[in-house]
Amino acid sequence: MAERKLFGTDGVRGKANQYPVTAEIAQKLGSAAGSLFMKKTGRSQVVIGKDTRLSGYMLENALVSGFTGVGMDVVLVGPMPTPAVAMLTRSMRADLGVVISASHNKYEDNGIKFFAPDGYKLPDETEIEIERRIFEGIDKYLAPASQIGQAKRLDSAQGRYIEYVKNTFPRGVRLDGMKIVLDCANGASYKVAPTVLQELGAQVVTIGVKPDGRNINAGVGATATDLMCETVVRESADLGIALDGDADRVIICDEKGQIVDGDQIIAMVAREWQAQGILKGDGIVTTVMSNLGLERYLETIGLRLIRTAVGDRYVVEKMRADGYNLGGEQSGHLILGEHSTTGDGLVAGLQVCAALVKEKRPASRTMHLFNPLPQLLKNVRLNDKSQAAAVLESDSFKKMCADVERKLKGTGRLLIRVSGTEPLIRIMMEGADKKQIQDLAQTLADAVEKEVTA
Repeated sequence: MAERKLFGTDGVRGKANQYPVTAEIAQKLGSAAGSLFMKKTGRSQVVIGKDTRLSGYMLENALVSGFTGVGMDVVLVGPMPTPAVAMLTRSMRADLGVVISASHNKYEDNGIKFFAPDGYKLPDETEIEIERRIFEGIDKYLAPASQIGQAKRLDSAQGRYIEYVKNTFPRGVRLDGMKIVLDCANGASYKVAPTVLQELGAQVVTIGVKPDGRNINAGVGATATDLMCETVVRESADLGIALDGDADRVIICDEKGQIVDGDQIIAMVAREWQAQGILKGDGIVTTVMSNLGLERYLETIGLRLIRTAVGDRYVVEKMRADGYNLGGEQSGHLILGEHSTTGDGLVAGLQVCAALVKEKRPASRTMHLFNPLPQLLKNVRLNDKSQAAAVLESDSFKKMCADVERKLKGTGRLLIRVSGTEPLIRIMMEGADKKQIQDLAQTLADAVEKEVTA
């Protein structure tokens, strides 16, 4: 398979207004993707949503130009969660869906990711074909003047998604009497998420619901949970729900302000779905980052854990290939195959709420189903991604990694990978002895930094 030049693990991503996240590339992406997904007869349609980043306006307009230029009609839904765009693409029988977002990154970054007509992210082969069309030139795909596409806004988009999310909640169940702190990260869910919880009866304390184009994920959201935890304790709330900038991931905290990460949420949903008889495949799919504690817990209830490469797209691909309907990532991406085709933080949060209503016990007694092994993640920044191969393939570094794995003696794990979205080498270490993995991880990080600066 050819190497991708623009696409990473989650679409095209980088600094806004710097290659490849420029208006020029966005326009070409629209032209190339539009030409690939155009119907042979009749009008073709693409749904475009975005989060609240300042640069979203620039990229949105450029994408509209690209799509309409090849004859595709555009439906604009404005700031909407990533899973909402996937859902709308499916329900509107659109030919393509596009989200303008850099997920949990700060506002200076942005990105573009695509959904196929079935609401699933594009496979690698399709992304490579889009790139091929860009680099070979898109002029030959331009439509004649009489067939240029039209663009319109869909005012009902928020209402459609709100009803869709509410319909994933058990019928006859309400959240009356439950007090929830909801952190929307000043991102795409700032309107829809509070509405869903309020209409289901919860008392909602909101934070991160005043986006200004620059404050997305800034000290709030699923990657900055301190404020949520503090607010839960101060407000004597039952739990906290933190979404990230495009609301495809969720992190929970219990009534004591203790974090419940994606692994614990997956464990809880797996147990609930197993009891209800709706879990398929006698297992769940996660990535190599999920904690060994989760794997051992699942074994106690007769379930398997299947691991994939990092990235929710790879989790989804494995689920679809082997018939599983539950998967996710430690970071809070949960793919609930009974309800959605991609990670949906709000839908996952409602699954947690439903379980708490059923259990009638505090979150602190319900959600911590296993004791995770100590896990440490160290990131080493590269000057650019091209350095990664030389560092990781050097004989000295390989020998050092082998020595570390021998010292772990089967009681832990070492995982080293290159980030798919940033110029970083990520070192993850897991083991029973916290001090040992701290020392070993630091040794490897120092070795990487030495290679980078050499």
